[in-house]
Amino acid sequence: MNIENHLEDFKNEIRKVIVGQDEVLDLIFISIIKKGHILFESVPGTGKTTLSKALARTIGGSFNRIQFTPDLLPTDITGLNMYNPKTHDFELQIGPIDTNVLLADEINRATPRTQSALLEVMEERQITIDGKRIEIADPFIVLATQNPIESTQGTFSLPEAQMDRFLMRIDLGYPSRREELDMMTLHSDASAAKAVQPVFSEALLAKLQIRVANITVDPSIREYMLDIIEETRHHEHVDVGVSPRGTLALMHAAQGVAMIRGRDYVTPDDIKYIAPYVLPHRLVLSLEGLTLSDQNTVLKAILDDVEVPVEYGVSPDAL
Repeated sequence: MNIENHLEDFKNEIRKVIVGQDEVLDLIFISIIKKGHILFESVPGTGKTTLSKALARTIGGSFNRIQFTPDLLPTDITGLNMYNPKTHDFELQIGPIDTNVLLADEINRATPRTQSALLEVMEERQITIDGKRIEIADPFIVLATQNPIESTQGTFSLPEAQMDRFLMRIDLGYPSRREELDMMTLHSDASAAKAVQPVFSEALLAKLQIRVANITVDPSIREYMLDIIEETRHHEHVDVGVSPRGTLALMHAAQGVAMIRGRDYVTPDDIKYIAPYVLPHRLVLSLEGLTLSDQNTVLKAILDDVEVPVEYGVSPDAL
């Protein structure tokens, strides 16, 4: 199975509507094959909705978008039992959560009670309505957005438990001038979005997920990851470090990096590359830390300080 070809096919389809963002597409590809969710932190208008719709098309799946607002209720997301006066009975109406790609737009505008409606489905791929468990079909990925420069007025910060359920946090940023010119040309055709074609079948995704799970993580690499994790828990500017769920997320994401780079084993470089996307949003800084630094800076310092293993179980011929 040629991963490079599958990844390039995926990128080529997304490029029909999105200019640039090649690294972001790599990260999204990793999230898909590792069944992870993504939190996009970027200013409005950077193409998050277009990207999400294109992603749904590439996997031949369904797409739903929820605009999070203060008056949104948990049942507006999961669904509820509604009384039917014709049958004199309650009928289950599943909400927009029943989809393959869910865009939770401006997630921090909803109340914590509503935000928590996503906790179960993000972790267990199921929802519970009036005591009845309902499984959500694979693939299922939540793409949530929030504006990092918005004032706290009218917003509710995501709790640590919810942040921990996102495999990655990604900042899309602004395109370059050249990319924005290309974007203007690309979107002069209103039918561009409809040109995106499926490149993954359910069977192919399952094969990719099995393959990435078999990527070798040498014991020395695991020790290296734990050194990083433990340092986040003891850093002077951190109140709450990375959880065990975050440890597994780092390992799984690193396996994805190794796979798209054409290797069947994880290297320290894979860890250093993916850690800034997987770990910072899991750190809760102290008051002093918030004053002097930020999550990304703290993690960078940790990665610079933690000693990298010289040997990690790979033969010289494989390097």
